Amino acid sequence: MTSDAGAASNALAVKRVGIDTYRENVAYLHRRCPLYLSEGFQALAKIEVRANGRSILASLNIVDDAGIVAEQELGLSEEAFAQLGAAPGTPVQVDHAPPPASISAWRRKVEGERLGRADYHAVIEDIARHRYSKIELAAFVVSTGHFDLDREEVLFLTEAMAAAGRTLDWHERPVVDKHSIGGIPGNRTSMLIVPIVAAHGMLIPKTSSRAITSPAGTADTMECLADVELPFSRMEEIVRELRGCLAWGASADLSPADDVLIAVERPLSLDSPGQMVASILSKKIAAGSTHLVLDIPLGPTAKVRSMPAAQRLKKLFEFVAERLHLTLDAVITDGRQPVGAGIGPALEARDVMRVLSGDPRAPMDLRQKALRLAGRVLEFDLDVRGGEGFAMARDILDSGRALAKMDAIIDAQGRRPFDPGAPRLAPLTFEVAADRDGIVTAIDNQRLSRLARLTGAPKVQGAGVDLFRKLGEPVERGEPLYRIHAEYESDLAFAREWAARGSGYAIGEPGDVQREFAEF
Repeated sequence: MTSDAGAASNALAVKRVGIDTYRENVAYLHRRCPLYLSEGFQALAKIEVRANGRSILASLNIVDDAGIVAEQELGLSEEAFAQLGAAPGTPVQVDHAPPPASISAWRRKVEGERLGRADYHAVIEDIARHRYSKIELAAFVVSTGHFDLDREEVLFLTEAMAAAGRTLDWHERPVVDKHSIGGIPGNRTSMLIVPIVAAHGMLIPKTSSRAITSPAGTADTMECLADVELPFSRMEEIVRELRGCLAWGASADLSPADDVLIAVERPLSLDSPGQMVASILSKKIAAGSTHLVLDIPLGPTAKVRSMPAAQRLKKLFEFVAERLHLTLDAVITDGRQPVGAGIGPALEARDVMRVLSGDPRAPMDLRQKALRLAGRVLEFDLDVRGGEGFAMARDILDSGRALAKMDAIIDAQGRRPFDPGAPRLAPLTFEVAADRDGIVTAIDNQRLSRLARLTGAPKVQGAGVDLFRKLGEPVERGEPLYRIHAEYESDLAFAREWAARGSGYAIGEPGDVQREFAEF
C-alpha cells in the first residue's frame, strides 16, 4: 500500500511479545484484527513490517487470545522486536511480503539440481535477510545434505555465506585461528590455544558458535567466565590490546546466514559435510582469518568414523580454503572418547582453568591436545621453525603467561564469578557405576553428549556429566564411571532413564581397547 489512506488503514501499534523464537522473526495478529480480515493474511505467511524508516520480514502467527495481542496491535517475538528497533506502541505498517528473488533457485535446489555461484549468492542473501520461512529453510538444509554438494557448490556456498555479512580486515598477517568440526564432548582446546597464541604475540580473534547439537560450545563455556556477546567495536578494542578474544560470533554479524541455518539444523540434528565446510570456513573468512588449524576428530562415535572419510573431508576443506586464499593445516586427531574430565559448560570451564593454572587435577588429555594444536598454530609464525611449536606452547603454558593472558581477556570481556577449584554445579546428582570388573575399552561420544543435554546443558551451565574413567583405565564392579548433575528433577529423571538404557561405556579386556587413528 502506498497511499496515505492505505498506510493509515494498515497501521497497528507494535507490541513486544516475550517469546524466544531463536533466530526467526515471528509476528502475531489477532484473528479479529481488521487488517487480518481485510488483507487476507494467512498463518505462516511472510509479512513485511515497517516503522520509522526500517523494515523487517516475519512469519505470521494468528492468535485468539487478546492477552497476547489485541485487535489493533501487532505482536513481535523477541528476535523480531530487536531487529525492528521500534518502541512499544509505535505505529507500524504491515503488508504482504514479496516472494524472495531467489525462489526459483531455491526450488531447483530442493528438487536436487546443481546450483551455480550466482544462485547461491542470491539464496544466501535472502536467507540472511530473513526472507524465507523456517519450513522453506528446512527444505533447503535437507536438500543440500541429501543431494551431496559437489566441491564447486561447497565453494560457492562458502563464498556466499562469507559475503552476506560483515567482513573484518585486521590489516596484518598472519591472523590465526583454530577450529574443530565438533562431535567430541569436552573438546575445549580453543580456550587454551587462544591465550597461549596471544601470549606469543600472534593475532587470534576467536569468534565461536554456541552449541548446535552438543552439550556445550566454546561460547557457552567461555560464558561461565566472561561475557561473550560483545559489540563489534568492543571486540576489536580487546583484540587490538590483548591480541585475542573468545567471543560469540553472531554478535559480530559474521556470516549471519550461517546463524539462521544453524537454527534449523539444530532441531533436525543435521550437519552434512558440505554445510559443515561452508559454515566453518565462511565464519573464518568473514572474521579476517588468514591461517587456520582445523581439528578433525576420528573415532567410532565421532562425526567422522573412518580414515577414508576423514581424508575426503580434509581434502574438501583444503580445496575450498585454497581458493579462498586461506592457509589451512587440517589435523586428524583421536576422537575415540570425550576430551577432558567434564561435559557441560561449567565442568568444561573448570577443566580449562585447571590446565591453565597447573592444577594437579587438570585433565592431561586436554592439556596435551591443546598444546599440540597450539604448536601447529605457532608454526604459522615465520620465525618459528617447523616442529618447535609444541615446546614453545608448553613453555608459555607452564610459565604462567597463558593464564595471565586468559585473565586479561576475561577481565576485558567482563569477568563473571567462577571458582575452578569448586565450580557451582547443578545440585541434583546420581552416579552411573560399572557393571563388571575390567578395562574401559570404548566410550560412546554420542550417547554421553545426549545424556549431558538431557541434564539441561548447555542452557543450564552447571548441568552435565563429570567423568571418572577414560579409555584403557581399570574399573571394578560398582565403582562410578561418571556423575550426572542436573538442576531440575525432570531433567534428572530424563537423564537417569537414558543412562539406564546404556551407560555409554564398554568394559572388557586390555586387548579390546579401540585402536587409535590420528596424526598425533
